[in-house]
Amino acid sequence: MRDVNQFTVTEAVKSSFDTEDGSRFQFLLETFIEHLHDYVREVNLTHDEWMRMLNFLYDCGQISTPERHEYILLSDVLGLSALVDMINTRGGATEGSNLGPFYLDDAPVKELGADLAEGREGVSVLVEGVIRDTLGNPLPGATIDTWQADSSGTYPIQEQEQGQDKYDLRAKITADEQGRYYYTTVLPKPYTVPYDGPVGELLRAGNRHAWRAAHLHYIVRHPGMRSITTEVFFENAEYLDNDAVFGVRKSLIAKLEPVKKASAIDLPLERRPDAKVHFDFTLAPEG
Repeated sequence: MRDVNQFTVTEAVKSSFDTEDGSRFQFLLETFIEHLHDYVREVNLTHDEWMRMLNFLYDCGQISTPERHEYILLSDVLGLSALVDMINTRGGATEGSNLGPFYLDDAPVKELGADLAEGREGVSVLVEGVIRDTLGNPLPGATIDTWQADSSGTYPIQEQEQGQDKYDLRAKITADEQGRYYYTTVLPKPYTVPYDGPVGELLRAGNRHAWRAAHLHYIVRHPGMRSITTEVFFENAEYLDNDAVFGVRKSLIAKLEPVKKASAIDLPLERRPDAKVHFDFTLAPEG
């Protein structure tokens, strides 16, 4: 080790780990070390720049909570989340999109036809569709885990100090025997990603806006099928072409249509909607 230098240190670090030869962990770790060291050599990183990077990562950890994950947000704005989603989308399945920093895994279970808006002001929207496999067969009992912002572009989890319930506008719903899901909610508005932390400072330093196109979040699951984490966007909405976290895919844009007052709705709903959007999900088999 006494003869290590800028050209040999990478191999020295790699060899210091006693990992299983040929394992996935070894591959991931050694490749990460190689790219990290190559970056430092390529940009000729200074001590001040190195410390600023470390302090930035420290600040991301300091502002993170179980209800706000600044590192996920960082991954999102750098396009890393989008890239991981893209390379992990299985052929024929619904494309993946951002999990985002506000997911909670213990959303309340609600029945088909439930109203997630719970009296909130805004456009009431019927969201419905069918969950199928890649052969087109419906998946009875599939579950959707959904969460979203409200009609002002705010997640309830962001306003707990103002008395909002963090579980508002969230639900886990099970599809019927035909693979159908349906519920009503309030139409979300575009919003900025959290701008009060280190990621916000990064965006401002890079002269980037922080706006996200309006969307609904989903995790869709069924036994024996590969779950998907994705988002559904609305046709002709703002920021579809410059979403701050690169989450929009053409296949994830749905048409929002008005519901005429006199039109019949053949679904048992808690609330009559002002508009409706139809989106079908497709899951690929595991393996």
